[in-house]
Amino acid sequence: MVNVAATVWSNAERDPQRMAVRSGRGDLTYGELREASARVGGAVAAAGLRPGDRVVLIAPSIVEFPVLYLGLHAVGVSVITMNTMATAAEIGYVLDDAEASLVLAWHECDAAASAAAAERGTTFWRVEDGARFDADPLPAAHDHAPDDTAIILYTSGTTGRPKGVELTAANLIDTTDSFLPVLNLTAEDRFGTGLPLFHVYGQAVVMNTVLVTGASLSLLAPFEPTAMLEMVRRDRLTVLAGVPTMWNAMLHAATDAFGPSDFEQLRLATSGGASLPVEVMRAFRDRFGCTILEGYGLTESTGAATFNDINRPQKAGTVGPALPGTAIEVRDPLGAVVGPDVVGEVFLKGPTIMKGYRNRPDATAADLQDGWLKTGDLGRLDAEGYLSIVDRAKDLIIRGGYNVYPREVEEVLYEHPDVVEVAVVGVPDAHFGEEVAAVVALREGAELTGEELRSWAKVQLSAYKVPRLYQFVTTLPKGATGKILKREIDRDAIRTAEVGA
Repeated sequence: MVNVAATVWSNAERDPQRMAVRSGRGDLTYGELREASARVGGAVAAAGLRPGDRVVLIAPSIVEFPVLYLGLHAVGVSVITMNTMATAAEIGYVLDDAEASLVLAWHECDAAASAAAAERGTTFWRVEDGARFDADPLPAAHDHAPDDTAIILYTSGTTGRPKGVELTAANLIDTTDSFLPVLNLTAEDRFGTGLPLFHVYGQAVVMNTVLVTGASLSLLAPFEPTAMLEMVRRDRLTVLAGVPTMWNAMLHAATDAFGPSDFEQLRLATSGGASLPVEVMRAFRDRFGCTILEGYGLTESTGAATFNDINRPQKAGTVGPALPGTAIEVRDPLGAVVGPDVVGEVFLKGPTIMKGYRNRPDATAADLQDGWLKTGDLGRLDAEGYLSIVDRAKDLIIRGGYNVYPREVEEVLYEHPDVVEVAVVGVPDAHFGEEVAAVVALREGAELTGEELRSWAKVQLSAYKVPRLYQFVTTLPKGATGKILKREIDRDAIRTAEVGA
């Protein structure tokens, strides 16, 4: 059966008492996970939803997330997970674009979702602690066709509005299958993360892979370095997953309160979301006796593309070779495949590549060419097939593992009546990897502070997208056609610019 819920539920049949999900708020065995998620599915089906309908899920990384997620998959609906910091405008756009029939939101972050749903007359369910639904449980999960859309994750390009990446039922299963042999993961592992489960990395790569394997998953929300170290000690974790800012924060939080015995069972960590500095990798290994394995993937590849396989030699500074079943090509601007160690654009092909962008045939045709995904990232392959990412997609900012798309932020800032020109760029930051900065030209006679502009932007943008650094200039650098030239903006000068509150 092609359904991630069915695969996870099979673990409950084999060993219902095995621990599935842990958190500081409560734990669930596989039997309890199946029962609770089957009741969610029963409630959704009783409400009249059918396979193929779209449902938005907004919840933090808590035990209720997999309960809701698997329950929705069991019905066969397309699950749309969204950031808990999403604004009513951002949620409303997704509801309209996806033609969603239902919104489920965690009670501690439901205000924006409730408002967006009410404005459109979309059914809204507020989810309380335990996610207990008084409904008959579904007896079995829906049997998807492999190409059925199982999830839709909205991601912006460097231009335009967010696009809904359609990932299939087979994409989800193939992603878990590709990671199992490179992690040597077994049902005895105790896996922990502070990643957001609404993101492809935390959801498809980590949560699904762990629960399909039958291992236990410890969750921390929000991420806090000392709390993560305490979770490693409390749950005797064997594997961790995170992004570079998390590893760096943990290194700085590892005081004398934690000794070598607290980490002796920790055998590996997986890193993605942004480039991992080699010095952080080495320091983490020295402090915790644990190897960080770096990988690379996109939402459009279900988070899966390459990984530093634990069974192969590790190459620091690379994101590893292709995962099983995936092929990589590096091409020049004319589309010709280049040789080893030559920089070009990275193309991917394999079973984890998306179905396409929802209702965007032109965008799908532009990024999917004969089954090959055009990533927009620059990289090089060495003679042994290890990939190094040289640069990210043009202008993309990655702040603490979250993608921030400048055009989306710029469009919001341009709506301010005093803003004439604006360019949003990434500035190197020791903690977040990159900080979001805005270079702004105001209308003549206008007076505006970074704090005021930041407060204004907060109303329409998730917190991580809002620029923190502001530089006010008379005009921005432009080319002959009038296009703003971001490459000529002095990033070092922005570091000393005005900081918004």
